[in-house]
Amino acid sequence: MNPLGPGDPLRLGPYRLFGVLGEGGMGKVYVGRDSAGVIAAVKVLRPELSHDTHLAQRFVREAHAAQAVRSKGVAMVLGAQTEGGRPWIATEYLAGLTLDETVDAHGPFDEVAVRALAVAIARTLIDIHAAGFIHRDLKPANIVLTAGGPRIIDFGIARPEHGLTLTTTGQAPVSPGYGAPEQVLGQRVTPSADVFSLGAVLVYAGSGRPAYEGPHVAAVQYEVVHGAPRLDGLPAPLQPLVAPCLAGDPAARPAPAQIVSACAAPRGADRAWRRGPVAAAIKEREEQVRQLTTLTTLTTDVGGTRQGVSRRRLLTGLAASGTVLAAGGTAGWLYLRKPSSDPFAIPPAARTPMARKETISKDGADEEYWEPKVLWAADKADTDSPALLPVRDVVVFGSMDGGIAAYDVRKGDLRWTAREARVKGGYLSLSDRLVAAVDAHGTLRTYVASTGEPKWTCDAEAATLLAADATAVYLVTKDGRLRSVRRSDARIRWTAQVPAGFREKLGPSAAVGKGRLVMGSDDGNVLAVDTANGRHAWDRQEQSATVVRPVIIGDTVCLNGLTLSVSNLSDGTRLWSHKAFHWSDDEPQVWGAPVLSGLGIYATNTKAPSRLSTMDGKTVWENDRSGTSPMLCQGDGVWWVDSEYMDDGKPRLRAGHVENGEEVGSYTFDESQYTAMAADGNRVFFMNDHTLFVMSVF
Repeated sequence: MNPLGPGDPLRLGPYRLFGVLGEGGMGKVYVGRDSAGVIAAVKVLRPELSHDTHLAQRFVREAHAAQAVRSKGVAMVLGAQTEGGRPWIATEYLAGLTLDETVDAHGPFDEVAVRALAVAIARTLIDIHAAGFIHRDLKPANIVLTAGGPRIIDFGIARPEHGLTLTTTGQAPVSPGYGAPEQVLGQRVTPSADVFSLGAVLVYAGSGRPAYEGPHVAAVQYEVVHGAPRLDGLPAPLQPLVAPCLAGDPAARPAPAQIVSACAAPRGADRAWRRGPVAAAIKEREEQVRQLTTLTTLTTDVGGTRQGVSRRRLLTGLAASGTVLAAGGTAGWLYLRKPSSDPFAIPPAARTPMARKETISKDGADEEYWEPKVLWAADKADTDSPALLPVRDVVVFGSMDGGIAAYDVRKGDLRWTAREARVKGGYLSLSDRLVAAVDAHGTLRTYVASTGEPKWTCDAEAATLLAADATAVYLVTKDGRLRSVRRSDARIRWTAQVPAGFREKLGPSAAVGKGRLVMGSDDGNVLAVDTANGRHAWDRQEQSATVVRPVIIGDTVCLNGLTLSVSNLSDGTRLWSHKAFHWSDDEPQVWGAPVLSGLGIYATNTKAPSRLSTMDGKTVWENDRSGTSPMLCQGDGVWWVDSEYMDDGKPRLRAGHVENGEEVGSYTFDESQYTAMAADGNRVFFMNDHTLFVMSVF
């Protein structure tokens, strides 16, 4: 929580404001208190969006509509109106722990507690659906455990079945792994979508891991649509109760009332949030909220003069105490923690601040053309950086000053540095909560992604990081062996010899998922090993004339090279392949690194940047521009670097429609050395020479 700054209002409606909880794509959230002492989170629409009459009306109208949901299981909307041209919404504060925070800190729930959770949430869904609403974003972070039981928060994208969804441009319509298949595919959503989300929530609560996993968002969404949920960690008696909730067919899922009946819990099952360590943590949060309410009106005698406790002192004091408060409704969560001495006390991942997408206008010829804008730039980049790594609210890359640096994705402010990190050893995101890197001594080091706070380390004798999944970090040691380091205790799980043909040839190009670690060698071959023990699973020889960069898609893996192919992940059996364009037999061309987005694979070759179907490799579209970089999907566009302009010493970043590949705009850079690009949060990150450019999207 931060003190109010210049331009922040002191009061909105009945609420006196005394701190800033955070900012998002649509607005700013304040903490306030009314004359009755009720603490509320007050969200205000951004000034630049306030002129959009339609958006402002929806902002307030849906808040009023959400008030129609009368249930003790939801966080209530306290009020909403337009004041001074800026709409605001006041939502209830909750003192408690989110479900994901609870599982992280105290482990998975036992069978009885999962049943109690299922009954409580299902009853709340009955109330939500009876009011004509679908929540549409039920997930562990939107369930708060309070002394009175679980409460559902964040109606930011809740909607009546016949109404419009309240989303800002570029906002993700579904949380990966928790949204139903029909949401992923953009189909009509019914109340059964919330039942699917509840099933995924119960798997997480009872097993401590998501029902659907993958190395990146697109892979998780692919699993939701085409894969099967992972129920093996759930207590056996619960599996037949939860599995129907995760049916792909909405009509096959049970109704919330049926869940209440099927999951009937014994009396006293709710002790998980009334007794024990979770209840103690909830009680501590309640006391902190009481202090927050009381301290705003306290006075203290200083030198015989009665003086009020300043807001800044109040906020600083609460931050030092490690206060965690929940703001219901669209306000979300605020985490204020003191640094922890426990290297495994990892805070939840930060939210991704979404940039506003731009509108493409038409020129006099009635044709669309647009030039991306530079949102900000940083000129401290190390050209040896192996990658640009966006991690929610920061982007990580090598720094000219040494080590790695993380910059705020919104304005480009330097957030933190780790000078001891060895850039050429690579760096990875660990569930978007930690950044892993290697120092000069081979020590594997981890840092909180948003703050840079050092966490656990492992003397792994590491040379190069390869990949990470929910269980482990995989790396190549200084003596050329493969090694797996367990994330839960920072201990080495296994070490394995590399097959002779791959020794000293494995680079940072790797992907992990479904029990396989797939690696590309620097001479164009591919090696896959079992993640449980590092043993050889399969390999592919002469795949490419350059480094292969594998991408895992559910139970399959996509490999670039002389062909773009998809193979079974378990044994390497090829399912389909698509040859690269050849100018002649003497000049074989190769496919560049593939990128998965939705149900399409995007990749470049000398002939054309293309989109292919993940199912059969058929070309969906191709653009007649050449390309040398990976193709990145962001916003409504697809992005690549045009190789034809590299000869002029000025690389050109091109943008095309994601659906048909037609070019809509481009941007030419002044320097010649293009090194890396990435995309996230409605931003394209482009490293050119020593400068990182952050570009707008449409």
